[in-house]
Amino acid sequence: MHPSALLLAWLITVLLVQCVGYSGLTILAIALLLQPTLWAAWWAYVRRSRWLLLSLWLILAYNTPGEAWLDWPWAPTLEGMAQAHLHGLRLLLMLGCLAWLFARLGSQGLLGGLWGLLRGWRRLGIDTERLVVRVALVLGHLATSTVDRGNWRQMLARMPDAHLGTSTVQIEQVAWRTRDAIVVITAFAGLIGVWLA
Repeated sequence: MHPSALLLAWLITVLLVQCVGYSGLTILAIALLLQPTLWAAWWAYVRRSRWLLLSLWLILAYNTPGEAWLDWPWAPTLEGMAQAHLHGLRLLLMLGCLAWLFARLGSQGLLGGLWGLLRGWRRLGIDTERLVVRVALVLGHLATSTVDRGNWRQMLARMPDAHLGTSTVQIEQVAWRTRDAIVVITAFAGLIGVWLA
């Protein structure tokens, strides 16, 4: 498939996740769990986002008005816990969709997809090449850097090395096919159908 079509399908899926309830989320979870090659990357994303997940759960559980759990005055509300569970599951599935996107495209495919999606914006005078090159440089730096990615102080203190970057950025373009258009149109139709329902 064309990288731009996959990128659009991923974006529509992420938007769709925000509109569906537990039944739709269960179908998406089953589809992701049936791909064992995603499990390691998905778990890595979840592990990195654990504090975000916990913060989201606590904020929703304690700030949503309703009946207190077990009638304890300091306990979260039942309605808040229901919202926290739903939004936490949505975030988990969005991370799974991100793992799927990177597994299907890789960094080169992601650059090709971005290039294809943003190419039309050049007519409006927006410099899309610069954005794609910057994304390429960030991805290349993360792939070649010997600095611990979590140690941001060490990354900022380090002098930039000229040999870490690439001198050229190559983007492979794949021909857009009929099935790519069908996938994008079907994804848009699904999003509009769920939004209007």
